Amino acid sequence: MEEKRRAKRLDINVKVEIERIDEPKVTTVKYVDVDVTNISKSGLAFRASGVEFSEGACFDARIQIWTKETIDTVFKVVRVNKIDDDTYEYGCIFVGMTDTDALKIEIYQLFNDVE
Repeated sequence: MEEKRRAKRLDINVKVEIERIDEPKVTTVKYVDVDVTNISKSGLAFRASGVEFSEGACFDARIQIWTKETIDTVFKVVRVNKIDDDTYEYGCIFVGMTDTDALKIEIYQLFNDVE
């Protein structure tokens, strides 16, 4: 299978809060804690239980990285896999992130490659 990713993905333990931003007429804030399976400077994959999102769903996210800093980003779901009755895995691309925050992920990747 040909690798389509533009950036190497890292398996990492980070905390993420996401808020759906593309639903019209939704005024309440709904945060979902997710289990990130990997992350790169171009996107992330995560698992979530009890919620189902479709391809194209967009989210505002606050990602607390390994240094305890927070990255604010917007991402879009591009892949959905059903893991079991209640759990889905989502592949996402970042559509809004500062160059500085992308660099934080890239620097961690460089250190991780050396180990």
